[in-house]
Formats: sequence, C-alpha cells, structure tokens
Amino acid sequence: MQNLIRRDSKPWQLQVWVSFGMAVALCATGLAYLPGQDLDRAFMFMGYLFCLSTAFVLSKFVRDGEVAQQQPGSTRRVPDTPMFRLVVWGGFGLAMAMTAWGLLRMDINATYKVFLGVSWLYLITGAFTLAKMLRDRQEADLLEAEWRSRRDARPVGDSARQAESAQ
Repeated sequence: MQNLIRRDSKPWQLQVWVSFGMAVALCATGLAYLPGQDLDRAFMFMGYLFCLSTAFVLSKFVRDGEVAQQQPGSTRRVPDTPMFRLVVWGGFGLAMAMTAWGLLRMDINATYKVFLGVSWLYLITGAFTLAKMLRDRQEADLLEAEWRSRRDARPVGDSARQAESAQ
C-alpha cells in the first residue's frame, strides 16, 4: 500500500511566489512615487506592514483552530484563549481599517488612491495564499516524515516478507 500525500504543484508554488512578489513590488512602487508628504508615505508603509503581518498571524490562527477541531477523540485541544482570538481578529481589523482610513484621507488624485488600494488588497490576498501554501507544504513534509519513520521502524522480518510477496 502506498500512502499518497497531496502536495501543491511546482507551477502553483511558483505562481503564488510570483504573485506575492508582484504585490510587494506594486505596493513599493506606489509608496515610492506617492505624491504628498513624507508622513503620508510613512503612514502607508506602516499600514501595509501592519496589514501584512496581521494577515499571516490570522492565517495561522484560523488554520490552527481548524486542525484542533479535526483532532479525533473527546480531548480536543483548545487552540487559543478568547483574549488571543480578540487580539488576532481585532489586530487584523484594526490594521485594515486604519490603512483604509489613511488612504481615504490622503489628499491625492483618486486614480492614485485606487492604485494604492488595489495593490494593498492584492498584497493581503497574496499573503493569505502564501501562508496557506507554506502551511500545506509543512504539513505534507511532516506527514511524509512520519510515514517514513513508520516504514523504517518495521521489523526486518516484515520487510523480507513484503519483498517475497511482491515477487
């Protein structure tokens, strides 16, 4: 019996990395050429960074919660405290709201605001997709390592019998 471990294809992984890189490049370009005051540029940079980091934290939090609910048995582990849930969701909501507020209040051309807004949302969706892909890869690696350790831990006699029955 062969264990099948689902993995993302190489083209999909490349697409996710390229997409995330393009989102970062678009945000950086938008900030580099942002007309107006340096304070606006600094605020938007901090907002993008805050949103990016909270997107990764939220992604991990949600995935950990899903894994904890899928554990068999009645002794399911509670993934986090209610206060941490508030911190994670509140931090993400606050980061998104403050960045949107800063973008909307800026005295710049509407077309430029749209460019900054779209590149920002592209960055956030890219971050969620990247976090999922990296977590899927880690889980597949862990499953593969567990499968190999179980296969290697079989008694020598079992391996010889399996080889004989295969012939």
